[in-house]
Amino acid sequence: MPTTTPSTQLEKDGFVVLRSLLSAEQVAKLRAAAERTTALATQGSWPHVRTVGKQFPPWTPRPGVGIWGVQHLLHPQLPDARLFAESYFGDEILGVAKELLGSCGDGELVMELYNLLVRPSDGADFELRWHRDDIPASAGADEELARLREPAWHAQWNLALCDGDESLIVVPGSHARARTAQERAADPFEPNMPGQLVVRLDAGDVVFYDNNILHRGRYDGGRERLSLHGSVGHVAGGRLRARNVLQHGLGSWVDSCDFSTLDEKYRTRAEGMRARLVKLGRESGDVGYSLTG
Repeated sequence: MPTTTPSTQLEKDGFVVLRSLLSAEQVAKLRAAAERTTALATQGSWPHVRTVGKQFPPWTPRPGVGIWGVQHLLHPQLPDARLFAESYFGDEILGVAKELLGSCGDGELVMELYNLLVRPSDGADFELRWHRDDIPASAGADEELARLREPAWHAQWNLALCDGDESLIVVPGSHARARTAQERAADPFEPNMPGQLVVRLDAGDVVFYDNNILHRGRYDGGRERLSLHGSVGHVAGGRLRARNVLQHGLGSWVDSCDFSTLDEKYRTRAEGMRARLVKLGRESGDVGYSLTG
């Protein structure tokens, strides 16, 4: 009987959940850092945030507007950047990512995004509409299918630091097909899309998912949420990945990252991944934005 692996599960369903990827000690350290980082952002001391009411970049913080995410966890000016870097470049996440990217080596990995998804700071519920990260809703069936058949060249994940995270909702298998007529006609915030699945994570669990699976987010203003939201690329992705990554503004600070305090193995990995991102940025120029709104 065939053995199910993370790779085969991702290929079949468009997502895969791994339970207890991190130890309780690792979770506790990261949760404390996430709480400190969220406090900085809600106090206005960290400007790189995702604002309530806007789903896609760019985001501009404004007085009186809540946040639902904190950007740039690897930014050298963020107080807990080292701890976040240890988790991003560590074997727990990247070991899985390399398997999902075809058992590639460190020399093929590209540094991408590392952000924090949080409970809306204004206490109100907030929802994201159904979408694919890099294919607009206006795409026709032929265009959609052609884009979906392109190699993904990335691994993307949500790693929960709190129990009971039920924010991610997916339609299993939709990463491999165009939308149905019913999906195309559905309300952008349809609460009961046919075949949808609510991904439940507890602290230390992680879900890896194809960013072009049909999915949406649901943020409960009354439930604590702290989830590390990251992605890593493959060098073969080139400009295919550039827009997804560089639209978030990494180019303005990635050159100043300092990974010198990481253990030698992770420092070498981090510097190589960062260098490949810098090269991608120089070769890609102005990439614009994948989606708007």
